[in-house]
Amino acid sequence: MSEIMTPKEVATYLKMSVLTVYKHAKMGTIPGFRIGNSWRFDKNKIDAALLGGESTTNSGENAGNM
Repeated sequence: MSEIMTPKEVATYLKMSVLTVYKHAKMGTIPGFRIGNSWRFDKNKIDAALLGGESTTNSGENAGNM
């Protein structure tokens, strides 16, 4: 089972600010998804995106609803 991370955990993991995580999530460069008003991230998908250069997100239709 993959680990689901909060924006704060992703920011720590990637050594960037939380606002930068939100920005990249909205742009789709960090794969993430929305649950209500909250962003969540799958650690395995983030690792794959970093290694493979892919930018996949399940939240493209909700990207403007931060």
